[in-house]
Amino acid sequence: MAPQREPEDRGGARGRRSPLGGLPRRVDAGGSPELEGPQCGGRGVKAELLSFTPLGELRKVAPDGLPDEGLLPHLTYVFAIEGISRACSHQLVRHRTASYSQQSQRYIPVRRLRERVVIPPSVSEKALNEYMSLMDRASDAYGGLVDTGVPREDARFVLPNAAETSLLFTIDGRSLLHFFGIRCCNRAQWEIRALADRMLAEVRGEEPAIFGRAGPNCYWLGYCPEGRFTCGRMDEVVESYRDPGLGVVE
Repeated sequence: MAPQREPEDRGGARGRRSPLGGLPRRVDAGGSPELEGPQCGGRGVKAELLSFTPLGELRKVAPDGLPDEGLLPHLTYVFAIEGISRACSHQLVRHRTASYSQQSQRYIPVRRLRERVVIPPSVSEKALNEYMSLMDRASDAYGGLVDTGVPREDARFVLPNAAETSLLFTIDGRSLLHFFGIRCCNRAQWEIRALADRMLAEVRGEEPAIFGRAGPNCYWLGYCPEGRFTCGRMDEVVESYRDPGLGVVE
């Protein structure tokens, strides 16, 4: 007899949407306020700094005369990241100098998918039912394949990029500054931008000497390097990163 799957509650669209209040906002390329971060409820994007190498400790053992910039590659930062989509994690792993340990879809069964998907802010209320219907169909297909004996490692091929994931992310100081430069930028997609802002808030509080001027490239360069792809809102963006709290959810 095939194993019984846990029934899913489909009492309306769920996913992870959040109210507008309390979420950071950013000026988009069109000049209107844009919701920052996944427009979803529940946990949302989380980025916790688990451990790091203090700059002061490394200074004690560094060769005399070595500037702090020369120490950056030797500083290590470990983050626990939760609540991002697989689409976002695919963007994240493009940063090849970092190390990753991601939650497995091979060994961890996927249950209650509709409660663990990210809903892009561009999905309107009108489109939400169709979006969640597709999530349900993917969940049914996955469960049906597993019930017929298809291994989870193969059944997962039908799961959506919207599915939530969690991971450990380890990166050195120089690479982290580069990460902030391009992922805090308005050109970055909304989800990884929200993640970068949360990570920046974490390290600014611990190492302001290094990350006090970190942020999108325009913030610390003093000009926008994006050329014709500029968002055109540099002054507003720079001002938002001067705020010690970054406007990021605490």
